Amino acid sequence: MRIGIVNDLPMAVETLRRAIALEPGLEVAWVASNGQEAVEQCARDRPDVVLMDLIMPVMDGVEATRRIMAETPCAIVVVTADVARHTPRVFDAMGHGALDAVDTPVVGGADMRSAAAPLLRKIRNIGWLIGRYGSRPALSPLAKPEQRPDAQRLLVIGASAGGPATLAQLLRDLPMDFPAGIVLVQHVDASFAAGMADWLNDQVSLPVRLVRAGERPRPGQVLLAGTDDHLQLLADGTLRYTEDPKESLYRPSIDVFFHSVAQHWRGLAVGVLLTGMGQDGARGLKALRERGCLTIAQDQATSAVYGMPKAAAAMQAAVEIRPLEQIAARVIQAFA
Repeated sequence: MRIGIVNDLPMAVETLRRAIALEPGLEVAWVASNGQEAVEQCARDRPDVVLMDLIMPVMDGVEATRRIMAETPCAIVVVTADVARHTPRVFDAMGHGALDAVDTPVVGGADMRSAAAPLLRKIRNIGWLIGRYGSRPALSPLAKPEQRPDAQRLLVIGASAGGPATLAQLLRDLPMDFPAGIVLVQHVDASFAAGMADWLNDQVSLPVRLVRAGERPRPGQVLLAGTDDHLQLLADGTLRYTEDPKESLYRPSIDVFFHSVAQHWRGLAVGVLLTGMGQDGARGLKALRERGCLTIAQDQATSAVYGMPKAAAAMQAAVEIRPLEQIAARVIQAFA
């Protein structure tokens, strides 16, 4: 895979070059020292993956991400010093279509391979997503769900690239007295899941926090999957984290969570699949539809990356396909 590096610090660029050299099949396509150069380079020579810094002269990484995804879209990973310090910018970039974020490798006393492992893992995963490493094994289907309706209500939402800003807009449109529990699975690294919960809390009125293992969804409360393990709903209505299936490319996987809801939730549920690259969530959304739930996929026009919703539409997993600005009103109507 060909990698574009966007960073104005020579030492950081050299570290990234050394990291990329450790992985067979990766090569540096070009280096840009600011966002404007990155936009121009992508237009001339689009790479498979762009490693985008955030803080740069001329044009920062957020605006560069927006421009690239609008003009010459490709996979973008935010790679910057101390991701946790730049949480709002990270989620702004993800709102424009960046797939993930990770700290710039710091060599220090650690060997280069260990320091580069988190970055290389993310690049490898993106390679699977864009088809550079062949196809991933399919997850085993879960058992047919039981249908045992009662008065409980649950809204489940999955999102990936472009998700943070999209989630914020959807949640802002829900009332404070929303009558259902809300659980979100966003493809986000565990190292800044807590930062995303804090960021969403600043954007919306409903309270947002990370899921605690063993708790139950409650009305008017937004719970966000908060680890690199998968989130599951159990038969007793509680939530837990699990590393299985280990072979899943997406961590946390929307499919794993949606399937568990289809299998175990005893009341009324609505499933929503938002913007994102790949196909995660489409099969789980279909399982929810087959259980009799209302399922909604975001439309192409309002998706930053029309991958997951497109896959859901193709397999007829969505009962309805709607623009983002209509989804909250439809969900409110479904729970009325």
